[in-house]
Amino acid sequence: MRDSTRSRALAALQGLALGDALGMPTQSLARERIAADHGRIRGLVAAGPHQQIAAGMPAGSITDDTEQAVLLARLLIDGDGTVPPGVFAAELLAWERAMEARGSLDLLGPSTRAALQRLQDGMPPEEAGRFGATNGAAMRITPVGIAVPVEPLGGFVDAVVRVSSLTHNTGLGIASAAAVGAAVSAGLDGADAPEALDVAVAAAREGAGRGHWVAGGDIAARLEWAIPYLLDLAPREQDDALVRVVGTSVAAQESVVAALSLVALAVAGTGSSHRDRPGEDELGARRNGIGATTSPDGDAAWDALCRAASLGGDTDTIAAMAGAVLGATWATDWPRTAVETVRRVNALELEPLVDGLLRVRRRHG
Repeated sequence: MRDSTRSRALAALQGLALGDALGMPTQSLARERIAADHGRIRGLVAAGPHQQIAAGMPAGSITDDTEQAVLLARLLIDGDGTVPPGVFAAELLAWERAMEARGSLDLLGPSTRAALQRLQDGMPPEEAGRFGATNGAAMRITPVGIAVPVEPLGGFVDAVVRVSSLTHNTGLGIASAAAVGAAVSAGLDGADAPEALDVAVAAAREGAGRGHWVAGGDIAARLEWAIPYLLDLAPREQDDALVRVVGTSVAAQESVVAALSLVALAVAGTGSSHRDRPGEDELGARRNGIGATTSPDGDAAWDALCRAASLGGDTDTIAAMAGAVLGATWATDWPRTAVETVRRVNALELEPLVDGLLRVRRRHG
């Protein structure tokens, strides 16, 4: 494999962890509360006085997004790409018990908790996740994007289903995870961010036909609508639209669409607060499709994660998913001090996971 493949894989996991840590102090808070407690998020900060889920956590701390992605990565490596549902369920429950022992309130999400309870009550694994339509599968899917080639797309979505159906066996849950994972996998193959977003839409469309039906906006359709809609707005209006129109809740059709839209905005260079409404010639190019521009610079990627952390709602998950895709699609050099802080605070060693997941990719590619 090219050296750039490893760089992109590492940048994807680093981006996930950095976004998670940036959103840790602001998760589940309103945008106005975040502004009052922290101002505009521009770097890693500790949990503030109104943060209850991550109360007292120091700057750079990760949450369930990164921890469950790391858990899944280890299982994929140990199982050479296969994760038995019973093993995954046991590991998730053990993880939650460890979090409770640490006094953390950052525990299993609503879909995962409900599915594991059904499994414990005797429901078969293929039925336990039949109502899971939140973003839990998407938040931890990055290791699958590293371990599994995106082509053929149907085979990739099959891999997503195998690790997601236990807790999120719905068209919405699978489509959202497929979108994020496919964008990461496409990035490892050399796709830039716009190309990867096109792959994400195709994967979401494929994933929507898997699992059980639940009511909710189609992930692919919402991505195709949201990105051009946001690009037509001035940056100051984009944040309002992300919060009030796209949505930043744990619902997959909100948070996953918000995360991938932030990737598109970073690529388009509209994340800086000093920018005014883009010109008509620029907008015309963007309207031609999601993949209308190239990749952002390092500052734009970092700004996108800080922007996600400032929006309110499920900020840690949105920033984590955006960070994974931004890292994978152009192997950015994330700020060295921030990377080292997250590594040190969480004793987080990502390089061995990257190497193990890429071994799986080589064997099954």
